[in-house]
Amino acid sequence: MHQNFSFGACRLRRDFVRRRIRPDCFKTETVSQALFVEAVLKRANLSVDSAPDGREWGALATEASNPSTENLDTLSTEEVVSLILEEDRRGLETALRSREGIAQAALWVAETIDGGGGVVFAGAGTSGRLGILEASECPPTFGTGPEQIRAVIAGGREATFLAREGAEDIFKDGADAVGDLGAGDLLIGLSASSATPYVLGALAAARDRGGRTILLTCAPPGALADVADLILALDTGPEVLTGSTRLKAGSATKAVLNAITTAAMVRLGKVYGNLMVDLSVGSDKLRDRALRIIEAAGEVSRGEAGQLYEATDGEVKTAIVMALCDLDVKPARDRLREAGSHVRRALAGRVGPEKNGILDE
Repeated sequence: MHQNFSFGACRLRRDFVRRRIRPDCFKTETVSQALFVEAVLKRANLSVDSAPDGREWGALATEASNPSTENLDTLSTEEVVSLILEEDRRGLETALRSREGIAQAALWVAETIDGGGGVVFAGAGTSGRLGILEASECPPTFGTGPEQIRAVIAGGREATFLAREGAEDIFKDGADAVGDLGAGDLLIGLSASSATPYVLGALAAARDRGGRTILLTCAPPGALADVADLILALDTGPEVLTGSTRLKAGSATKAVLNAITTAAMVRLGKVYGNLMVDLSVGSDKLRDRALRIIEAAGEVSRGEAGQLYEATDGEVKTAIVMALCDLDVKPARDRLREAGSHVRRALAGRVGPEKNGILDE
């Protein structure tokens, strides 16, 4: 039954002042939701206390039972697989409905990197590992530096490979993990439930230091409406396997992270057409890809692509500008720099209008 519920204001305000979190961060609609938030706040001290009881954890949308899978153990293997994939599809459809907010997040990532700041993903468990995956893929794909996009996970590096479930309950660890963030940086908190203390600690610390904050969650909007500057609440609903947010919630989270980073890199000029022209070549496969990109975008033979690649020390963008504008290495680099490292802008006046459109946002 839904009803209004208010905390003991004086006691909670003291808690908020001590932790320097705005007192209006937590908004609830039901008694059970309010009890859970109160439990999270109580647990936001230096140590981990006993876990909240079932009333509190059970209030989370991500812990709800999915009525369509109540007989999961009686189904055939093919039926189980079909259900899992169908729920994943629904999760992605939910993410698509949040595309406006996702686009805003991508623009913030681009603005942060363009301004010399850093982007940090913070999460626990599956969410934390997805943040690590996204951060680790950006340098080879887009040529970003490891300090520009990175990730922290509850429990530290070893939690990437070995689950440390209790680590997510320590608010202070999240705050400490992002202690080097400041104004000009961006913290993206990843929490399927929206209530992971480690993530809330990271968000609170980043805001306290003047950084921008985003919370990406698979919970319904509203419960923590002001805990970050931007809330991406996908509301993917209950999982096929009750509470297992590595499933539909994980798939939706990964899709949104893909969209955020890729769209941000498009805005930063690290993509020309649909080609990753800022890739970092660290393997034979990626060297071959770089040559194919120069060959296609620069409209040259494979042999010429190889010569351009060597002449530019593997700078794909420079090689393309050299090929299309008939320039030597230094003039091509200068032209790219003047164009803000955007290949299409550097080619303005050289190629036809169908290839010369620039979308500024």
